[in-house]
Amino acid sequence: MKPALVVIGNGMAGMRTVEELQKLAPDMYDITVFGAEPHGNYNRILLSPVLAGEKSIDDIMLHTRQWYVDHGVTLHAGDPVVHIDRRKRVVRAASGLEVRYDRLLLATGSKPFIIPVPGHDLPGVIAFRDIQDVETMLEAARNHRHAVVIGGGLLGLEAANGLLRQGMEVTVVHVTDALMNQQLDKPAAQLLQKALEVKGLRFMLSAQTEAIVGPDRVTGVRFKDGTEIPADLVVMTAGVRPNIELAKASGLHCERAIVVDDTLQTYDPRVYAVGECVQHRSATFGLVAPIWEQARVCGAHLAGAGHRRYVQQTSPTRLKVTGVDLYSVGDFIGGEGSEDLVLRDAKRGVYKRLVLKDNRIAGAVLYGDVQDGPWYFGLIQKGTDIGPIRHHLLFGEALCAAA
Repeated sequence: MKPALVVIGNGMAGMRTVEELQKLAPDMYDITVFGAEPHGNYNRILLSPVLAGEKSIDDIMLHTRQWYVDHGVTLHAGDPVVHIDRRKRVVRAASGLEVRYDRLLLATGSKPFIIPVPGHDLPGVIAFRDIQDVETMLEAARNHRHAVVIGGGLLGLEAANGLLRQGMEVTVVHVTDALMNQQLDKPAAQLLQKALEVKGLRFMLSAQTEAIVGPDRVTGVRFKDGTEIPADLVVMTAGVRPNIELAKASGLHCERAIVVDDTLQTYDPRVYAVGECVQHRSATFGLVAPIWEQARVCGAHLAGAGHRRYVQQTSPTRLKVTGVDLYSVGDFIGGEGSEDLVLRDAKRGVYKRLVLKDNRIAGAVLYGDVQDGPWYFGLIQKGTDIGPIRHHLLFGEALCAAA
C-alpha cells in the first residue's frame, strides 16, 4: 500500500507543491485533493484580465479536471474539508466523506477581510477573490451602473479597472491619503492617481467607511463625515487574512498564521503547510515568488529528498495596473541617514526614486519606465558600492556601463 497524501486546498500553492513532488517521486503517494471551489486549479492572479474581458475562465486554468485523472490525483472539488482528526489521521469533508492520511498538506490560503461595518452582508457586497466573485461583478456590470471599490491597493485598482472596462462608473475609496501605500511613495502614488483619473476612475482618499446602506440590496456607501455615494455593487479589497480556522481547531500551533519551520513542517511532523496560510520566521506571504519557493522545498521533503531549506528573500513588486508600469523593491521610504536620488520627467510620465544608504542602494520606486528595475534589485541584493557610478545611477544600466 502506498502512503496517502491528502491536500486541503486546490489552489496555486497546494497544486504547485503536488507538481514539485511528482517531478521527484511520481508514484510515491496516493494523492487526494480537496477544494472549496467547484473547479480545477486556476491562476488566481489572472482574475483581473478575466474581469476586464481580456481572458476567459478557460484561459486561466492551470490544471483541468483531466490533468488530475492523468496524474492519478483524486480531486474532490466543491467539497471543502471541515474537520481534521490528527489522532486518527482522518479528514472529513462537508459532504461527510472521510479520508485517511499519512501525510497532510494544508494549503488553505487566505480569505478577504470584509470590513465589519453595518450593511457589509447586504447582497451586492462582495470580495475579489475567486471565479464566483468575477461572475457576480460581470453580472452587476450588465445590470447596474455604480460600483464602489473599498481599498486602493493593487487588487482594488485592478478590480476598479475591470469594472470601468465593463462600463460601470467606479469610485475607489481608500483609508490613507495615497494609493498603493504599501508599494509606492507619495509622488509615485499621485502620478498613478492622475493617470487613472484620466481613464475615468474616481477616488475618495482618507475616507472612512461608516456603513453600507440599502433596504434589501446595496444602494450606497456612507462615510464618517456624513457624505454618501450611490453604489449598486461594493467590492471589498481591503486586505486578506490567513485562513487558519481548520488548523486551529485541529490543535496545530498558530500565531497570525500556521507556524512552519524551514522545511514547511508544522509542529506535527506529519502535517505540512504552504502559501498564504503559513507563517515562517514571523513573516506571512502574499506574493507568488516566495510561495513557488515554498512549494519547491515542501515538495522535496514530501518526496523524501529532504535537504532543502526554505530561505526568505526580498521580492520586488512589479505591477502593470491598467497599462501603467510600476516597480518597487526594498526600503523605498528611507529614514535616518539615508538620501534620495530622484528623477522626474513629467512629459514622459516617468518618475524614479532610489534610496541610498552608505553608498549602497536600499530601495527603489520606478514609475513609467521600469526596465532597470531588475538591475537595481541586483545591486540591492549584492550590496554593491555605487560610489563610482553614482552620478549616472538614475539613468540606468546602459549609461552606467558606458561610464
